[in-house]
Amino acid sequence: MFEASHDTRDTQGGGEGTRSSIIGRIVAFRPGMDYNGIISRLGRAMAQPLEKPQAHAPDLSSAQSAAAALRTFFRIADAWGLSNDQQRQLLDCGRSTFYEWKSGRVKRGLDNATLERISHVFGIYAALQVLLPIPERAHAWIKRDNAAPLFGGKSALDRMLAGQVSDLFVVRQYLDAQRGGWS
Repeated sequence: MFEASHDTRDTQGGGEGTRSSIIGRIVAFRPGMDYNGIISRLGRAMAQPLEKPQAHAPDLSSAQSAAAALRTFFRIADAWGLSNDQQRQLLDCGRSTFYEWKSGRVKRGLDNATLERISHVFGIYAALQVLLPIPERAHAWIKRDNAAPLFGGKSALDRMLAGQVSDLFVVRQYLDAQRGGWS
């Protein structure tokens, strides 16, 4: 388990031999690695990987988490001045489900597709807050015609309302790129 380094040259003559004598008398122990990659000395483990405490991840499938996400979504939609039909299109849900959610009656967690849509809306909102720190400008940008090729002269909201989750994604990606990347 240990490796020792010894210099066995004759050191009686002095000079260079004396130097090697001193080095030769120093026994260098290097800890060995066992087959698990754990450093050990004298058969005892000296260093073992520390387990990081797991941060408690929220249960996104619960009705409580869904209600919180939807409340935030409706606040953003209100700040942007979106109609109920536009909000429904962004969520891609039925009319009765939409009005139940809007009134706060959330019976179960959200499906992955709805969570993804809401996540993109949150990302778009956050990116706009960084790029345009004046709220009125950030909220107005979403409806203003845009000359960027991605929007083809239409507004970001028009692109977001096109119906596909990928439309939300590309608007978010565009804004993230404008602000210098993900964070």
